[in-house]
Amino acid sequence: MIGSVLRMRLQLALNVRDLDTAVDFYSAMFGTEPAKRRPGYANFAIAEPPLKLVLFEAAEADDSGFHHLNHLGVEVNDAAEVTAADQRLGQSGVETTGVEDAVCCFAEKTETWAVSPEGARWEWYVKTGDAEQIEHTSVSSSCC
Repeated sequence: MIGSVLRMRLQLALNVRDLDTAVDFYSAMFGTEPAKRRPGYANFAIAEPPLKLVLFEAAEADDSGFHHLNHLGVEVNDAAEVTAADQRLGQSGVETTGVEDAVCCFAEKTETWAVSPEGARWEWYVKTGDAEQIEHTSVSSSCC
């Protein structure tokens, strides 16, 4: 971060078996409480290191590692940065979902998604507001 302005930060979204236990662990780990808490969901806005940590309660989460990973993300300041990332990825031959306005994870956002060769889902996004739903719905098109 430069001064108090968020330039960008990585997002790590994990599936956890027990949300309360995971919140306790990550609160201790990073010395901060969740910025948002909903049933089956919590997110942390960690200043140092600049990280958005999102936890999803999922009974099927196991100890095999990758199954805990829900998705990765890069949070940016405005929609222009999302569009620039989408264009850069496309020009490099990486398929994206295209830029769209959406509601998910209890937030309104402008986003684009890509999948790594190993299958990790990456989201570039800017949060534009709060919402009361976790399920993904597209605002800018009829497709979900």
